Amino acid sequence: MARSIWTGALAFGLVNIPVGLYAATEDRTVHFNQFQKGTSDRIRYKRVNERTGEEVNYRDIVKGREVDDDTYVLLTDDELESVEPGRTRTIDITDFVDLAEVDPINFQRTYYLAPRGDGADRSYELLYRAMTETNRAGIATFVMRSKEYLVAVRPQREVLALETMYFADEIRDPIEATGYEPSGQPARPRELTIARQLIESMTTDWDPGRYVDTYRERVEELIESKRAGETIEAAAPAPPPSKVVDLTETLRRSVEEARGRGRVSAGRSRGQADEGPQDEDLSAMTKSQLAARAAELGIPGRSKLTRDELETAVRQARHPRPKAVS
Repeated sequence: MARSIWTGALAFGLVNIPVGLYAATEDRTVHFNQFQKGTSDRIRYKRVNERTGEEVNYRDIVKGREVDDDTYVLLTDDELESVEPGRTRTIDITDFVDLAEVDPINFQRTYYLAPRGDGADRSYELLYRAMTETNRAGIATFVMRSKEYLVAVRPQREVLALETMYFADEIRDPIEATGYEPSGQPARPRELTIARQLIESMTTDWDPGRYVDTYRERVEELIESKRAGETIEAAAPAPPPSKVVDLTETLRRSVEEARGRGRVSAGRSRGQADEGPQDEDLSAMTKSQLAARAAELGIPGRSKLTRDELETAVRQARHPRPKAVS
């Protein structure tokens, strides 16, 4: 059964809808523990007084903030609790805004909202349908885990999603953050035309399933290889970025390559094999590089293959033998 991380009510006008809040995403990053080199001894961290070097019990620790150089204001948990926002059980929508006007930079983390209890479905689905047809997002604030959040409630995939948002003063000015100020120099018409052609040739329908975390796959395969006692070869260094000498020519070549990839993709959709780059020398590639190619080609069981087996599997996947006709 799905487990909610917050329960309460979603309110708009005089309508209150009992809802539960659920995580919409999960972290699939490969996490590591730390060990002393050459041993299997875990590294542990302690809270130590930097002046005495002695360990401090957690109950004896208070929070503090530096207000001047080496001057701190110390606060106890009781003092902090006195200014905490009151616990709320309602996400009270105060405004509806056009979803297209909300810059994605404002969004922080996504959750799902689902109705809870008898009779909640009708009001929930009514709000979902109305927001979908008007392309509106509801703006509200609510408190979760002693923290106040600005949120946007929006329709998404048959349910309402809740986006925690940054407050306006938490979003950095792009000029101050980067130090870059646009020159205002107009683009050359020919370069702009080719750049548009490049964008058009690379445009496709959004399909999130097309994009996978290949680094995570390689890390997991690396772990399995090391577990099996295989020798790990160092990866070849990445080539340094080349300087753009002729922007127009570089754009033109980019358009040609993009169109070529498009023809390969079209051929694959008609059942033709994708042979991959013709100038790639598989025999000169490291095991990790071959594993990456195997992941791109969807070769099963690749984490258990040796380097030579990976090379053979990649080669066969790119150049499948024709089936005999009986």
